Amino acid sequence: MSTIPLFYQQPKFLIDGEWVTGSGGVTHRLVNPATGLAISEYQSASTTQLDAALGAVGKSFPAWRTTPAAERGRILRQGAALMHQRVEEIATLLTTEQGKPLAEARAEILATAEMFEWFAEEAVRAYGRIVPPRASNLRQHIVREAVGPVAMFCSWNFPARNPGYKIAAALAAGCPCIVKPAEETPLTAMALGLALMDAGLPKGVLNLVYGDAANLSAYLIASSVIRKISFTGSTQVGKILSSLAANTVKKMTMELGGHAPVIVFDDANLDLAVSLTAAAKFRNAGQVCISPTRFFVQAATYQSFIDKFAAVAAKQVVGNGLDTKTNMGPLVHERRRNDVDKFVQDAIDRGARCVLGGAPIDGAGFFYPPTLIADLPEQSRLLHEEPFGPVASVVPFDTIDDVIVHANALPFGLAAYAFTTSLRTAHDVADRIESGMVGINTTRISYPETPFGGVKESGYGSEGGIEGLDAYLVTKSVSLAL
Repeated sequence: MSTIPLFYQQPKFLIDGEWVTGSGGVTHRLVNPATGLAISEYQSASTTQLDAALGAVGKSFPAWRTTPAAERGRILRQGAALMHQRVEEIATLLTTEQGKPLAEARAEILATAEMFEWFAEEAVRAYGRIVPPRASNLRQHIVREAVGPVAMFCSWNFPARNPGYKIAAALAAGCPCIVKPAEETPLTAMALGLALMDAGLPKGVLNLVYGDAANLSAYLIASSVIRKISFTGSTQVGKILSSLAANTVKKMTMELGGHAPVIVFDDANLDLAVSLTAAAKFRNAGQVCISPTRFFVQAATYQSFIDKFAAVAAKQVVGNGLDTKTNMGPLVHERRRNDVDKFVQDAIDRGARCVLGGAPIDGAGFFYPPTLIADLPEQSRLLHEEPFGPVASVVPFDTIDDVIVHANALPFGLAAYAFTTSLRTAHDVADRIESGMVGINTTRISYPETPFGGVKESGYGSEGGIEGLDAYLVTKSVSLAL
């Protein structure tokens, strides 16, 4: 408990400007994944508390939507400034409850603050337009307005980024929110909420509730108060929430699972490809929706790539994220570690070659080593399902036509990567790959000013960029006869 300030030692909800403990009767253990030990316990939100949160966003919406965009932006900028000031405290909370190394936690908080800064500026750009009228006594204009109260559901892999990106865009647009962070990682969301309240956010505009995901999400989505849903998580859960939202025809943004292909051509800068993809693969122990996962390497450089990648992967220092020497932490819980191992053992049982890693690390915590699997048979689960762990799967290919077919074969399309020194090949891949985001000779594909989202079963809608603000706006056409 020594690394956690007193305020955070008991997870609290933020409801209508007040910090309160849960009263839903279902107890959740908050566990440090690096030790397997409990940090604290908390109760899920009760229906009475959910009703209070719904009442708060409904009550605060009229005033917040009409608050001048410049004033909304000022509050967001001040919130971002406080996140910068408190980065060490928040990063320690994040690492303690989620496991990633402190350096990654700091970077995530600073990226989240930058998104608040971006949307603080974007708030004043919710432009409408004037339509040339068909008659001299007619005036027509189009306005963009806040959609209304939003329910947000966030995954545990980025405890600051996932809720932060949603909150920043919604508040900039004039929408109050009820946010349900993952039950594994409530403390980081508390820190974001505290920063925004200290920045002057009116009470009721932001509400935080935690607990039983299925019951909380179903209750909030069914409410007539909620006008929009934003979800980050698995495709399986996303389909369930989509069906629930369809009952009341709510607007949705769905950022779902991926299984990112990486295409390495013979003419690629191999050292660059290895260094960038290895760093991206083992970031957050592979628990990243845009993590490079299916590696397709052209035949002439296939073995060289494997040798170089294995050498880099072997240098990863796995351990407690609070240790400054660590550059890869644990998986978030025991079942995640067990699931990753099942993927690996399936590939090995089918005849794949385990180049590195391949078994859980003994001892306390939920650690799995950097793992490289080569020569996978087509039926291997690793080539069809997202492992969401520190596992890279490598198979050879011959021609660009062949590899595009394999890269596009799955129902997912969130992120994709390619490495080549040929401009023609780069454009060809960018044109033909089915993915919401593509990185050519880079794995950095997410910025505040660019849209983040997928296609096919990886979801719809975008976070970030001008599209991120648009997701929380609706269009109104006004025709006025003089």
